[in-house]
Amino acid sequence: MVDKNTARAVLDEALKTGGDFSELFCEDTETNNISMSDGKVENATYSRLNGAGVRVLKGTRCAYAFTAGMNERALMEAARAAAAAIDGVKEGETRTFEVKDYRRSPKLPFSAVDNVKRILLLKEGTAAAKAYSSEISQVEASYVDVDQRIMVCNSNGVWAEDRRPRTRVFVQAVATKDSEAQTGYESPGLGMGFEAFERINMEQVGAQAAKTAVTMLHAPQCPSGFLPVVIDGGFGGVILHEACVHSLEATSVSKGNSEFCGKLGQKIASDIVTAVDDGTLAGEWGTINVDDEGTPSQRNVLVENGILKSYLFDMLGARRMEHPLTGSSRRQSYAYAPTSRMTNTFFAPGSDDEEEMIASTAEGLFAARMGGGSVNPLTGEFNFAVLEGYWIKNGKIYCPVRGATLVGRGADVLMKIDRIGKKMWMGQGMCGSASGSIPTNVGQPRIRVKEITIGGKGGAL
Repeated sequence: MVDKNTARAVLDEALKTGGDFSELFCEDTETNNISMSDGKVENATYSRLNGAGVRVLKGTRCAYAFTAGMNERALMEAARAAAAAIDGVKEGETRTFEVKDYRRSPKLPFSAVDNVKRILLLKEGTAAAKAYSSEISQVEASYVDVDQRIMVCNSNGVWAEDRRPRTRVFVQAVATKDSEAQTGYESPGLGMGFEAFERINMEQVGAQAAKTAVTMLHAPQCPSGFLPVVIDGGFGGVILHEACVHSLEATSVSKGNSEFCGKLGQKIASDIVTAVDDGTLAGEWGTINVDDEGTPSQRNVLVENGILKSYLFDMLGARRMEHPLTGSSRRQSYAYAPTSRMTNTFFAPGSDDEEEMIASTAEGLFAARMGGGSVNPLTGEFNFAVLEGYWIKNGKIYCPVRGATLVGRGADVLMKIDRIGKKMWMGQGMCGSASGSIPTNVGQPRIRVKEITIGGKGGAL
């Protein structure tokens, strides 16, 4: 992308006003998007993003500037713009680069695939959703693939290159009866080339989206109460992601804006809880080989047997708190300065029987599929929708229920987990924060929370 002599000149220019660290991030990203409505293609686009950002640090002060394109003149102007925010006298120069190449070519690059094959995937998912029930009135489907190539180097001598292919599909089904309508969706994705669709079955994706919509169409409103909740695996891990680990990112912790500040080595969860953020899992949606500061990705055990072991740190956060780097610095694109972010975050498998969790629950909710929600990182208070839920009575699934929400506080929920199943799986999403929107996995085995506030408009069942 940029030769070493140019990179060195840019980094040195950025240090001229007294910065103690400078960084150059270069990116070349190709993206294909296709959207479909009821089997008809609505939009098909190809885009290419090409540019670079220059960051300067002095202690815990940070300045960032970026530019589209990567010619030397534009890069030098970005370096001067970032340096202009720092006052002082130049004290150092860029060290000799230690080059590390983390790039891995996908088995089937997106450039070798035409849009006919992409469209066929969406047609398969749409047809399966339509075939599930005559009550499916509308199906929306979309496809995206991204091939991101990055290079990051800095004045400490780091030079790292990575290639990050990923692809994802989304199928949304709407079920209607009389004046009622309910929605279900599926959105699997993987961090690999088009070979991902050797693992993603589009018929299953479409059928599952339709099943959720039809099931919820015929479900009564969920009752409310303070009761046990069994949360299934996969995207159920969104509660860990939102209500806990956002509060473990240096973005919050280093500024004192987290309920977990100052609690390293302390008990913050049930003894059976181990929580991990692992960016090294091959082919996963949230996986990175190296982070956006050039630090190799790693497996970070955040909570072990209920004890808080680590936060997630980028360089600026580590300067504020003198915490080791965790390979967690990420950004949406060159237009953003990096900060601490998650990769693949999950509860580790436990030893409990999944069916026993329901059988031993006298009354409560089984959250089979979680939806979106909101959280306050400072307090950990959250509110999450349940996309597909079932009421439990006398240790058995009694009936589906709709309109359920889970309301609580992250620290309380962690303490109240009393069952963790043996099989962990993950769901895919895009996480927004100070450095933009990035791909992350959330995951868990089936778990049980012995008490949590269930919000709903229904009466007793």
